[in-house]
Amino acid sequence: MSVHHSSKGYETGAAAYVKGRPSYPAEATVWLRDVLGVGPGRRTLEVGAGTGKFIAVLKECGGEVVAVEPIAGMREQLVHSFPDLTVLAGTAETIPLPDGSVDTVVCAQAFHWFATAAALQEMRRVLKPDGTLGLIWNVRDESKPWLAALSAITDPWEAGTPRYRTGDWRRVFPAPGFEAIDERHVRHAHVGSPDDVIVRRTLSVSFIAALPSDLQAEVERDVRAVIANTPELAGATEIAFPYETAMFAFRKV
Repeated sequence: MSVHHSSKGYETGAAAYVKGRPSYPAEATVWLRDVLGVGPGRRTLEVGAGTGKFIAVLKECGGEVVAVEPIAGMREQLVHSFPDLTVLAGTAETIPLPDGSVDTVVCAQAFHWFATAAALQEMRRVLKPDGTLGLIWNVRDESKPWLAALSAITDPWEAGTPRYRTGDWRRVFPAPGFEAIDERHVRHAHVGSPDDVIVRRTLSVSFIAALPSDLQAEVERDVRAVIANTPELAGATEIAFPYETAMFAFRKV
């Protein structure tokens, strides 16, 4: 499976991704431990690990963590942030690990990029018997008008890019060899300066980061105009960008 062309924006936009993307709520750690069984004496693989936003959460649970990431720019950020981590070049359909070698596979903010039957069977291959698969996303809460205004700026550039919110990733379920065991949704927020949590967040979107520099500058101007024209954002040094964290768990059968 080739990497979608929009994901190439991550190659040059990895630094913006690190600043602009939120971490994960405390409930994600509980889910990893209690539902997926991540912890001491266990081996967890993150597929599509990106710059390592979720690696810190996995390491907090204990146990061994291995990361697979296809994009070189992301892997560089990952190795820089976690020099002791095993980082492998690979894709969801070509995982460079032996059969039955991990207890858990996790995809954080990534499964929509490779939601295919072949990818699921490859993840099942590397899982031990009764191993678990976890999918997690931070999803923007667009109930506020300024969030909807941001989407109106970015959506015209989407051009068929895989995204969680389309729901297309769900089409591969139910999947042979997996049973659904848990689903939960929790409120979350990314707290920081408007530059970090709005501007950099927008510029880190794959299909925006893949645009030519002049068009990226146009998007940035429009985003800054939304900030300037929104009373709760204009002049603020710190804001809370609202998210919902969605978590889905499956067991190998």
